[in-house]
Amino acid sequence: MDKTKEFLSKIGIQETFDDFSSDKRFADGGQYRFEVPGIQSPKTMNALLKESLKNNIFIHRVTQTKGIMLLTDEEITEMVDLAIDYGCELFLSVGPRATYDTSATVHTKEGSRIGYRLRGYDNLVYAIEDVKRACRLGVRGILLYDEGLLWVLNKMRKEGEIPKNTHFKLSAHAGHSNPASAKLLEAQGLNSLNPVRDLQIPMIASIRNAVDMAIDLHTENPKSTGGFIRHYEVPKFIDVAAPVYLKTGGSVAANHNWDTTEKEAIARIKQVMLVKRMIDEYCPEAIVSPSKSEDLSVPE
Repeated sequence: MDKTKEFLSKIGIQETFDDFSSDKRFADGGQYRFEVPGIQSPKTMNALLKESLKNNIFIHRVTQTKGIMLLTDEEITEMVDLAIDYGCELFLSVGPRATYDTSATVHTKEGSRIGYRLRGYDNLVYAIEDVKRACRLGVRGILLYDEGLLWVLNKMRKEGEIPKNTHFKLSAHAGHSNPASAKLLEAQGLNSLNPVRDLQIPMIASIRNAVDMAIDLHTENPKSTGGFIRHYEVPKFIDVAAPVYLKTGGSVAANHNWDTTEKEAIARIKQVMLVKRMIDEYCPEAIVSPSKSEDLSVPE
């Protein structure tokens, strides 16, 4: 296998070893940030941010997962205003996806591999319109599920069709889990990659070694994607994957599109506090990105 490994090394994909540690950082010098996903409405976002302030924990990124098209203009504007006042990133997800259109295949056991990708020309157009609407309302973070859509949106961003400071994040539902895929996505303008949720530490290290963009890692998961909790692995996440978003609070939800209640939003902050305790005890030297960093894609 030596020749294969030599070729991979030549194209920037190198073997990692047990002592691998990432020396990469966010532009503000931070190694890690906190992200809370599955916040689907202004009222739950408001409850989440208020609870974080009460507990002196800064949430760097809030992510909505049900889809831009399921929010009214007023709801998006309210979420944008909340993010601006608080100083955090707001990522809204693309609405059109295989599970929302007429696909019967995606709801079968084997067809589920389609995931949330786009089917056909019209759905590609719909997805682009979804993104343009969010950007018009001030959103500067978009959660994607389709690599082809990323390719198109990156070209639109370069040509000024959408704001040049828009950040793209690819979901774990896209199913990427190796360094070659990560390099391909980074080359297409991806700013932040969420690989599949259950990667082992050496697998995560191999992705970090190959790319510079942020990696988003689930510290816990809803029952629908395994329900496993990785709090004790967080210090290692930071060590091998920096710069990394620690996606926390998922165990509060039953599934990816869960309509989080205000009570559950508060419970998600408790999960963030539990993760922070792990960091404080086992790697207190780890550097968190400062609140309201200029490096955050805060709405405008």
